[in-house]
Amino acid sequence: MKIIFAGTPIFAAAALDALIHAGHEIVMVLTQPDRPAGRGMQMTASAVKQLAQQHHLPVLQPPSLKSDEIQMQLQSMNADVMVVAAYGLILPQAVLDIPRLGCLNIHASLLPRWRGAAPIQRAILAGDHETGITIMQMDAGLDTGDMLLKHAIAIAPDDTTQSLHDKLSLAGGRSIVETLQLLQQCKLTPIPQDESQASYAAKIVKSEAEIDWCQTAQQAGRMVRAFNPSPGAYTFFRNNLLKIWQASVILEGTGRPGEIVALGADGIVVACGSGLLRIEIVQKSGGKRIAAADFLAGNQVIPGEYLITTGCSVSAHD
Repeated sequence: MKIIFAGTPIFAAAALDALIHAGHEIVMVLTQPDRPAGRGMQMTASAVKQLAQQHHLPVLQPPSLKSDEIQMQLQSMNADVMVVAAYGLILPQAVLDIPRLGCLNIHASLLPRWRGAAPIQRAILAGDHETGITIMQMDAGLDTGDMLLKHAIAIAPDDTTQSLHDKLSLAGGRSIVETLQLLQQCKLTPIPQDESQASYAAKIVKSEAEIDWCQTAQQAGRMVRAFNPSPGAYTFFRNNLLKIWQASVILEGTGRPGEIVALGADGIVVACGSGLLRIEIVQKSGGKRIAAADFLAGNQVIPGEYLITTGCSVSAHD
């Protein structure tokens, strides 16, 4: 098939790689403009652009798809289909109508659950036991189009957003290749989404990553996993920000929310609204990620001290 591919991050690059290796003709690659990245804020190409250049594919990086010039250029490709994965730009109806078979989106959830920008994080935060990939026929709505193919993936108890992202990236590549094969064979039946089952995965904002020690240990543990690798779950210890990158839930145990109830080689145990959270990997502002045992070796922490939650109704001062 002749394909226009639109995508930007690593998740999308995995799909592009799968399409290339499946032998499809990629007639154009659309990706976001280069952005400053890293400590030096050097202009950096997206993962999709880097892969496209490795395979000598033509690349366009328009800031918008609304211009007549861009739309005419895409029309001239005579593509059979456009494949979209985490592109980051809205596709106007005029663009959706360009490919002969329309535009297909690779979405990292089992639609209609978790439409929107952050389906992986939201699934972990909600305590979902599974997620997956949905290949969807795009329409003008936000992830509202008819579903063409779905593959479920179990969410492991220790999955972080990073580990689940990596699983879903590979699944997305396999799924779009399978979808295109079935499409060529006329073996796909579009299935409308059930609006009554829809939920929205809003974009993550940094303030959400502050741990509320008044919540349950299970909820706090999900936050640590959901906000790894970004923005990182955090709390405050002695008025200094402390990020938590790995933790495990202890269902039995008591203490006041935020109270450090035990210390040891395996971590720092903190009481939650119910249950305990064992903090295992931390990071001080400006420092590196270290094991909690190493943090304890460099800081004289005393059981009975508190990790503070901004706005929590229970604190060391109550």
